[in-house]
Amino acid sequence: MRKPSRLVSVIAIVVVMIASVVSGVSPAGAQRRQELQLLSDAETEHIIRNMARPIFQAAGIDPEAVNIVLVNDPTLNAFVAGGQNIFLHTGLLLSVDDVGQLLGVIAHETGHIAGGHLVRGQEAMENAFLSSLLGMGLGIVGGVAAGNAGAGAAGAMLGQHLAERNLLSFSRSQEASADQAGLSFMEQAGLSSRGMLAFLEKLGADEPVLTDRDAGYRRTHPLTRERVDAVRSFVQRSRYSDRPVPAVWNEDYRRIQAKLYAYLNPTGALARYKPEDRSFVARYGRAYAYFRRGDVKQALPLVDGLIAEEPRNAFMHEMKGDLMLQTGRAADAVAPYRKAVELAGSEAGTIRVSLAHALLEQHDPRLADEALKNLQIAAKTKAQSAFLWRLSAQAWSMKGDAGMTAYTTAEEALARGDLPMAKAQAERAEKLLPAGSPGWLRAQDIRGQTGRAGRDRE
Repeated sequence: MRKPSRLVSVIAIVVVMIASVVSGVSPAGAQRRQELQLLSDAETEHIIRNMARPIFQAAGIDPEAVNIVLVNDPTLNAFVAGGQNIFLHTGLLLSVDDVGQLLGVIAHETGHIAGGHLVRGQEAMENAFLSSLLGMGLGIVGGVAAGNAGAGAAGAMLGQHLAERNLLSFSRSQEASADQAGLSFMEQAGLSSRGMLAFLEKLGADEPVLTDRDAGYRRTHPLTRERVDAVRSFVQRSRYSDRPVPAVWNEDYRRIQAKLYAYLNPTGALARYKPEDRSFVARYGRAYAYFRRGDVKQALPLVDGLIAEEPRNAFMHEMKGDLMLQTGRAADAVAPYRKAVELAGSEAGTIRVSLAHALLEQHDPRLADEALKNLQIAAKTKAQSAFLWRLSAQAWSMKGDAGMTAYTTAEEALARGDLPMAKAQAERAEKLLPAGSPGWLRAQDIRGQTGRAGRDRE
């Protein structure tokens, strides 16, 4: 049960079906396959959420309730789905010139959320889309890191029927409304809105021909000259237009750009971040590129140097744990993961799952309790993760508890969207667990939930 490198701990290969009720064409004529690959990185999500925190707060949204989801796609695109979930394409993250432009995009997407633009006839479909997407993605491991696309695809082709991303498009009036709401949120937060204008201009709003790179965003977010002019007018009268973003935000953002680029193109990253460049960003990019290539000899000294420079940075310790775990040194991964959990505090959910993985990879029943403790804490925020539940089932199996093994296997199947398996394992758990125990009660919930879902499909 080998987990891939941190930045791609989740992947979904999605079968996209456009139903006739939405598209207006026959299902047979509308079906097509499309790949949607999700990336997961605790550091990237943490940094983006913290930078966007003032925008979410201005919109009256709890920042911790917003999911930042990374999509491995080279187009400049972002979208919202299923409620307070913002999907950002890697093409967007790597192409924006500074944090201000990214904040402009996030403010616009927050405008869609705050404006209730998702509460339309497609809401149920979008919620199903998100649940299936995240459930599948968080349950499929391997494949990508091993260079075996089929390994990921085999787990994902489970009859999941998801709405195509362009169904998440909004009308031009909604786009203009989201612009104005986003600009208002940035003003309330004391942030310059020049980034939003710069991003719109980057897309070439006045050019009649779309490039492959900007087609994604312009298809799902139709641009008009009036929209750009309205944003420009707002920037000209804003009190904060000339206020720069905090320097540390741009430094942090350059780090996650280096990490992302190194993940996607290790060879290119080694050429970009040359050995003579001793900046933190360059060393981080090189370290991650060597990590991606499995070159521990080159990566480890760089990682240790970064830790020595920032010993209180949880994500540097997490990276060392990832490096050890992914190169077959699970026992050596435990200490850096423990340190990362200690430093990350309440935001250590993803790292706790990695720590549990490192503990269980040693196949020592004496470590099962520590693994379970971390998984149970992580489940409070990562309950959709099928991988988390798979690890939980492994830990309970090591402890010889058949009832809890059945229950956690049911949770894993539910997260993957395998309702028959979830129901079967929940029924087994009910027979094995003490009546009234937490696991027994939750198994009843799962059985009832799978039964309702089955009836809804009929």
